[in-house]
Amino acid sequence: MSTISDLRRDYTGDALDHDNTPETPWPLFSEWLNAAMESERDDANVMTLATADNEGLPHARIVLLKGFDENGLVFYTSYQSHKGSELGTCPHAALVFWWPTLQRQVRVEGHVEQVPEETSDAYFHSRPRASQLGAWISQQSVEIPGRQWLDERTHRFERAYQDNEIDRPPHWGGYRVVPIMVEFWQGQPSRLHDRIRYRWRAAENHWLKSRLAP
Repeated sequence: MSTISDLRRDYTGDALDHDNTPETPWPLFSEWLNAAMESERDDANVMTLATADNEGLPHARIVLLKGFDENGLVFYTSYQSHKGSELGTCPHAALVFWWPTLQRQVRVEGHVEQVPEETSDAYFHSRPRASQLGAWISQQSVEIPGRQWLDERTHRFERAYQDNEIDRPPHWGGYRVVPIMVEFWQGQPSRLHDRIRYRWRAAENHWLKSRLAP
């Protein structure tokens, strides 16, 4: 019987080098994300979000990327959740994307800000109605007595909004991770992986690109 220490995968990805990558991270991120949407469509926007509490303890969970541009990467959640509370205390975060079919990983680190209310409103109203209700129903991260409590709360909000448009809860909206570091990882044989890191230099107003050892 094999054990967890016996599990191995040899990587054979495309080459990633300093000379064949752009001077800023966004063209490459867009290219990799589009490729992931083709190869792993249902999970292409899945990312691990890591935050820290007021004691410096890290916490990580899966969230979904819902937008990005040169200003940063956007996800949505309850501002009253554990992650929302942590971001209120320490507005910095790390993200990790992992696309196993492509043998690619992207790491992002940066500071975090809430997106404008109109941006949150627009995204909220683009969601399915059931998801809109879910933002009201779930008191995210709060301990609850059981599934029955959640079902009863669901029925109550369904009745309340039965014939009405659902407003975005004031405690729910978007966060933007504004990167200061973006690292691209491409799997290669013998664990000699390709890694290209971009660091934002605010004083010079440009990205500094470098190659890292595996």
